[in-house]
Amino acid sequence: MNPLFRLKSIAVLWLLAIALGITPMDARAFTNVNDGHDDPVKPKQTDKTPIREIPRIEGVDLVVDGVLDEAVWSQATVFAGFSDYLPVDGRFAQDSTVVLAWYSPTAIHFGIKAFETHGQVRATLADRDKISGDDNVQIVLDTYNDRRQAFLIAVNPFGQQADGMLRDSDGGGRGGASSAAYSVDLSPDFLFHSKGRLTDFGYEIEVVIPFKSIRFQNTLTQDWGFNIIRQVQHSGYSSTWTATKQNNASFMAQNGILPDLTDLRRGLVLDINPEVTGTMNRPGGKGAEFDPEARDPFGVNVRWGITSNLTLNGTFNPDFSQVEADVAQISYDPRQAVFVPEKRPFFLDGIELFQSPANLIYTRRVANPLSAIKLTGKVGGTNIAALSAVDNLELHISDFEPGYLNAVRVRRDLSGQNTIGLVLTDKTNGDHWNRVGAIDGRMTFGGIYSMTYQAGMSFTEDVGSARGVVSAPMWQISTRASGRKYGGSFSGYGYHGNFNSEAGFINRTGISNWHFQPYRRWSGEQGAVVEMLQLGFSLDGTWDYDRFTAGNGPNDRKLHFNSAYSFKGGWSGTTSIFYESFKYPEYLYDGFHVQNHENGVPVDTTAYVGTDRLTNLGFWSNLTTPRLNNFSGNVMIVGGRDDNFDEWSPANIFFVTLGLNYNPTDQVRVNLSYTHQQYDRASDGSTVSLRRVPRLKAEYQVTPSLFVRVVGQYDSSFRDQLRDDSRTGDPILVYNPSTGEYRPTSQVRRNQFRFDWLVSYRPTPGTVMFVGYGNSSREPQTYRFKNLERLSDGFFLKLSYLFRV
Repeated sequence: MNPLFRLKSIAVLWLLAIALGITPMDARAFTNVNDGHDDPVKPKQTDKTPIREIPRIEGVDLVVDGVLDEAVWSQATVFAGFSDYLPVDGRFAQDSTVVLAWYSPTAIHFGIKAFETHGQVRATLADRDKISGDDNVQIVLDTYNDRRQAFLIAVNPFGQQADGMLRDSDGGGRGGASSAAYSVDLSPDFLFHSKGRLTDFGYEIEVVIPFKSIRFQNTLTQDWGFNIIRQVQHSGYSSTWTATKQNNASFMAQNGILPDLTDLRRGLVLDINPEVTGTMNRPGGKGAEFDPEARDPFGVNVRWGITSNLTLNGTFNPDFSQVEADVAQISYDPRQAVFVPEKRPFFLDGIELFQSPANLIYTRRVANPLSAIKLTGKVGGTNIAALSAVDNLELHISDFEPGYLNAVRVRRDLSGQNTIGLVLTDKTNGDHWNRVGAIDGRMTFGGIYSMTYQAGMSFTEDVGSARGVVSAPMWQISTRASGRKYGGSFSGYGYHGNFNSEAGFINRTGISNWHFQPYRRWSGEQGAVVEMLQLGFSLDGTWDYDRFTAGNGPNDRKLHFNSAYSFKGGWSGTTSIFYESFKYPEYLYDGFHVQNHENGVPVDTTAYVGTDRLTNLGFWSNLTTPRLNNFSGNVMIVGGRDDNFDEWSPANIFFVTLGLNYNPTDQVRVNLSYTHQQYDRASDGSTVSLRRVPRLKAEYQVTPSLFVRVVGQYDSSFRDQLRDDSRTGDPILVYNPSTGEYRPTSQVRRNQFRFDWLVSYRPTPGTVMFVGYGNSSREPQTYRFKNLERLSDGFFLKLSYLFRV
C-alpha cells in the first residue's frame, strides 16, 4: 500500500471525527455520559403517540430458552391490543399478540406470545434472513427516536432470525404495485439471541438484544421509538402494536415511544474477526488438474465502538468469495445495466448510512480490497458514514497494483422528519480520477405528503488528456401522497451523458425521465373475498438528455393502466396493461449494416437505419400465494407486442417468471424457479431470441446453525441470425474497423450448467465455517446433459471466528 495514501486516509477520518466533536479523550467505549454533542432535532410528539415505560431490572441471569416462566417476566411491561395494518388498516387483529418487555443494564429483553386460533402456524428452521415465508414477529427499535430509520429484529416461531434496517419509502412505486410505506434492508447482521417454540395457543419466543450490537444515543437517559409488526401467513395479514394507518406519508412517525431508558451500558465494543480461506481450482479441458495453492489466505476484520453511536471498522485482505452462483438476472432493456446487491460482511455493517436517493456510493466498486477503513454512526442530529479503501487491481497481493476509493455521506436532521444531506466520492486509478459531489434532502408535510430530492455534479479527468476535466450534472426529485382512498406519486430525474459516478451505480446515463402515477383504493370488509383493490394509471416519458433540455418530445412514451389487489386468505397480485412507443436508439446499432439483395442476390451494403418508432401493446400480471400447508409461490407473466432490440423491430413477447417453495418438514427447504424470455418476430412468427433459466435449490437444516445446500442452475440462450426485419428483411452485417470487413451474424446457442454444494455452520454472524464445491459446464444441445464440457470447477473452505471483547 502507498504509505502516504494510508496516512492521508487515516488523517481524513480522524479529522472528520474531530470535526464532529470526538477526541481521544471523548472516545470512551464504556460510558454513556452525554458528551455535549448529542443535540438531535426531535420530531414532535402528538397526543396520539403511545408512550409505555418499561422497567429496568438488574441482577437477573436468564437462559434464553423460549419459555417465559421466570419471575422477571411478571414485572415486564405488556404490549397488546394490536390492529391490522395490511392489506387493510384500522381493524382489530384477528390473531392476538402479547409482547412483554424490560431491560437490564446491558440488554433489552422481549417475550412474545402469539395466539393462533384461526389457522395453522407456519414455521421452519429457516436460514438467517429467510423467514419471510413463515409466521414472524418484527421488533422495530428507533434508538435515536428521530423517525428516520430503525433497527428491525425479526424472529419466526422457532426463534430463527432476520434483521436489517427499516426506513420510510422515498416515493411511489412504479408499475401496477401499490407503494409500501416503508422498506427493509436485510443486508446488515446484528448479534442477538432468540429461541422459540410452538405451544397449544400458537407460539412463544424469547429475544435478547445486547446493547453492544446496536447503536443508540450517547446520553444517560433517552427515549426510543418502538413498534411491533406481526405477519400471519395463513391470512396474509400484518398487524402492529400502534394503530398504524396507510394514509400517512411516514410509517416511522406512527411508532410508539419507550421513554426514560436509563444508564444503558455497552461496555467495551471491540470485535476481532480473523478468517482463513483456501481454494483448489481446476480449469476446463482434458487432463487439467486441481491447483491446491492457496495464495493470500489470511484476513482480518476489526470493529470498534468508539461511543454508543459511532463505530470504526477496519479490514485487511478480506475474503469476498461467493458461496454459490448468483441467481441469473435477465435484462428487459439492454440500455440499462444490471444491479448486483452487496453481500460482503465488512461493507454491510452500517451500509444503510451510505445510502442516498441516487446510488452514488456502491461498495461493490471496491472489487478486491487490500485494506479499508470505515467510520459510521450518528453524532447529535448528524448521520456520518466515511469509507476509504485501497483496491488491488490485480488478483493477488504479490501482484499489487493499487486503486483508491474514498466516500463520505453526511445527513443532518432538520425539524420534523426533514433532512438535508451531502455525498462526496473520489475514485483514482493511476492517472485517471473521478469525483462526485451531491446534496439531497427529504421533506414531509400535511401528514400524507413527502418529497425527496438530490442534485450533483461529476468531475472526471485522465491526467495528460487533451479533454481536461469533464464535468456534468445529475438531479432527481420524487414526491408522494399517501391518502387512504386517493394518492399517487410524481417523480423525475436527469443524468447528463457525461455524468460519471465511478464509485456509484447509475443504470443508465444520458437520459431524463418523468413519471406520474395516481391511484384510487377500496378496502373490503374483514373476511371479504376482495379485501383491497387499487386502480390507477401511470404516464412515463424518457428523453435523451440533450433532447429534454432542448424542449423536444420524449423518446419513449408509456401509458400503463394498473391494478393491485388482495384476496381472502393472503392471495395478492398486480396487473398492468401497457401502451408504449419507443424511438429508435441509434447508438445501439453502431457498426450495423444491411446486405441489400435483389432477386436473392447481394448487390451492395448500406448503413443500417432502423424504423423511427415502434409501438407496443401488452400486459403483465403477477400473483403471489400465501403459505399453503407446505407450499408457497409466485408467478409473473408478460405478453403482447414489444421491442425486439436485437433487430429493432416489433416482436411478440412471452415472459414467465415462476417461483415455488416447498417445505415438506421444518428442516427441508426446496426452491424451484424458472425464467423464460422469448421474442418472436411479428413479421413471420420466427424466434429471434430465447432464454430459459431453471434453477433448483435444496437445503437441509440439520440444526438451527448447520445446513447443507445443493444448487443446480441451467442457463440456455439462443439468438437467431439477425436481419433487417422491420424494413427489408435483408441480412444484417457487423463492420469490423480493425480488418475493414463486414461480418455476417450467425445463430448463437449457449447451454451452461452450474452445480454447487455447500456445508455451512454459522452459530452467530461473524463465526462461520463454509466448505463447498462449484462446477461450471456447457453442452452443445439444450437439456441433454450429454457431452458436458467442464469450464471450471473448484473446492473452497472458509473459517472465521468472531472474538467479542
